[in-house]
Amino acid sequence: MTTLNVAPARVTANPRPFRLVRHSLALAKRSLIKTYRTPEALIDVTIQPALFLIIFVYIFGGAVSGSTHDYLQFLLPGILAQTIATGCIAIGVNLNTDLAKGIFDRFRSLPVPRSAPLVGAVLGDIVRYMIVTGVTVGFGYILGFRITTDPLRALAGCALAVLFALCLSWLPVFVAMKVRTPGAVQGLMFALIMPLSFASNVFVSPDTLPGWMQGFVDVNPLTHLVGAVRGLFLGSPLGSHIWWTLAWCAGFVIIFMPLALRAYRKKV
Repeated sequence: MTTLNVAPARVTANPRPFRLVRHSLALAKRSLIKTYRTPEALIDVTIQPALFLIIFVYIFGGAVSGSTHDYLQFLLPGILAQTIATGCIAIGVNLNTDLAKGIFDRFRSLPVPRSAPLVGAVLGDIVRYMIVTGVTVGFGYILGFRITTDPLRALAGCALAVLFALCLSWLPVFVAMKVRTPGAVQGLMFALIMPLSFASNVFVSPDTLPGWMQGFVDVNPLTHLVGAVRGLFLGSPLGSHIWWTLAWCAGFVIIFMPLALRAYRKKV
């Protein structure tokens, strides 16, 4: 009698503790490749901040501050905050376009976490925010802007601006999941960002604004971001600007990230 000895089946464990992170990074790479192949998509984070600096410094600087150099020192942190906020609009437009093209239907057929495409898109945009920060500060230096603190504080100011943009990105991502066209995303986001930009301390001191507007300026997230960056770049009083900025960052993620993921699951 022949006994057939069969080795027990070998069970291969396939733990995936960082599955969401791995797939999100892979999709972030896809986003970076897409940006590399369409460099014209970077106009809003390269040419736009330079144009804003030239226009506002040399047209309004003398009238507002009496000196274009003094106004440049005051304005540049504000322009950085404004352009980094408007730069977030592109992610909403791109995601809405991908939805219309059926790209997310293909993602759904892949063995990836449902939230990975959105998380990857947000992570991929970090390069855009680093570019706008470098261009704004670099072009400002060409015009005569100077950081008066130390390199560590300067890097902290740049990092805070990039962090703010990453967290704010979840707002246009949510909008992209709710509206039907890329044009609607762009129009709605500009309608939200523009009041935040002008009813703030970006272009003028809040003391010069009407009293009824100053209450809004005091709670405006861009006001606190600009105040924090000015303090880190120029040594002006920081107060509680950094803590308010971090609180707004946490609020954007806590509120709009779950809403965006929920809307995405319903959409696809």
